[in-house]
Amino acid sequence: MTHTSPGARSLLAFVLVFMLTWSASAHATLSEVLRDRVEALAVEPRVASAGIADPWLLTRLYERREFNPAWDDPERRKSLLEVIAGSASHGLDPDDYHQAELALLHAAVSENADRRKRTEFDLLATDALARLAFHLRFGKVNPERLETSWNFSRSLEGRDPVSILDRIVRSDDLGRALAALAPREPRYTALVETLAELRETAAAGGWPTVAAGETLRPGMQGARVAQLRRRLVAGGALAADAHEAYDAAEDAYDASLERAVRALQARHGLDADAIVGPRTLAALNVPVERRIDQVRVNLERVRWVFRDLDSRYIISNIARFRATLIEDGEPVWSTRAVVGRPYRQTPVFRARMTYLVFNPTWTVPPGILARDLLPEIRLDPDTLARRNMSVLDRNGGRIDPTTIDWATIPARGFPYMLRQEPGPDNALGRVKFMFPNRHHVYMHDTPARDLFDRTERAFSSGCIRLENPMDLARILLADNPAWDQNAIERTLRDGRERSVTLPRALTVLLIYATVVPEDGEVLYLADIYNRDQRLLEALDEDFVFTPPEGYRDALGVSL
Repeated sequence: MTHTSPGARSLLAFVLVFMLTWSASAHATLSEVLRDRVEALAVEPRVASAGIADPWLLTRLYERREFNPAWDDPERRKSLLEVIAGSASHGLDPDDYHQAELALLHAAVSENADRRKRTEFDLLATDALARLAFHLRFGKVNPERLETSWNFSRSLEGRDPVSILDRIVRSDDLGRALAALAPREPRYTALVETLAELRETAAAGGWPTVAAGETLRPGMQGARVAQLRRRLVAGGALAADAHEAYDAAEDAYDASLERAVRALQARHGLDADAIVGPRTLAALNVPVERRIDQVRVNLERVRWVFRDLDSRYIISNIARFRATLIEDGEPVWSTRAVVGRPYRQTPVFRARMTYLVFNPTWTVPPGILARDLLPEIRLDPDTLARRNMSVLDRNGGRIDPTTIDWATIPARGFPYMLRQEPGPDNALGRVKFMFPNRHHVYMHDTPARDLFDRTERAFSSGCIRLENPMDLARILLADNPAWDQNAIERTLRDGRERSVTLPRALTVLLIYATVVPEDGEVLYLADIYNRDQRLLEALDEDFVFTPPEGYRDALGVSL
């Protein structure tokens, strides 16, 4: 077998492309030139030094068009360039859509009828449109790169990508056709508007900072209070003339400033106490450019998640520490939640909630057994009795814990099961909501009620603890008359474990979003799992096309 060097292979590819395009003579028609150039993409998927995301898609499209150009109309070329520039409004990068190359080719094509330039523009323009359509529909970044637990759908749902692209190419209004691919979700629209406002602020020079110093409190006065006022005015949290009539001094921490600080703290997930300490000062001094990046990251997350949802679903935003039941686009129940610690993170995934359990037992999962419970039992064997826990063999039979030499029992290959029985101190409280998944994560009640008063609530081992779970149970069982309020209360008093199938299963979405439109405001939340930066870096990298489910089959391509 003869081996060739990378340089020789590159030269060979160049020669093959040249041979395939040899027919582009002075007498060849534009369609013939275009056909030859499309065929050459199979050898070298580049046009005018720019990479083509998926040459197979372009090949199938131009075959369907009988290799007639798509962008001969100067007005349509101009419209496409405008749409590409407008991609920035979605937090995307126009350079991903060959903005500079197309602008140069557009100028060249406008000045003369050179078929090579026209062909290059046509192919690059179509590739740009395909890329933008894909990014608006699925997001630019493949979420599986960053989220190991990811199982949300990335599917064409039986639709033909060639037909989709052809319809957009032929559209009389490119902007509208592409906008229809973006999430039809109020939170997406709100984030687009927020991004535009932040960019206006950045163009005007950003917002002023507040100098470091002592903690600022209502009633104080001084230069740093004046800085605080200017910062809140610049950020839109305080009207320029919003000070009390009895205290008009700009450097006074008056009642109007106190209200504005409390509102800002609430929007940033901080204790709304009007005290400007280190955390509030840090939030105030985040540059507008970083907020722009944060919004871009969260626009991408919305593109990933908010697709093809049922009319009824539960969404739990890990970074928001909250779970919400949505019906017909409106929240009908919402509660504070406790989520996984940073080193025991609640995973991001999608599942179906099918049943709930009253008076649940809790079988200790392997991770908690190894890290927490087994070391505690070795130090104090009475831990099991104190926690109302039973030791079971693999068949569910009870074992007397005093007969076990706990010092010799390894965590790996642990031969028993530890189960906490129902009761007021059960780790799962009085009810748990089950949506089977490989992570063994679910939502449940908890006896640790004091944690819900914390602003940041990352204290669990991965499951989601709910502040008001019984309200959710009543709502989910409302369609079953056998499970009215009296039946639920009788079951809870009985104290025995009872599983109840839901009348209607529903989707549960566990997501991670650090910028959240809510009640007419935009919340900027702490990145508790440090995920924003990785996604921002991926957004700014070159696009790598990952076909969605069913894509290759629809194209008739096997790779």
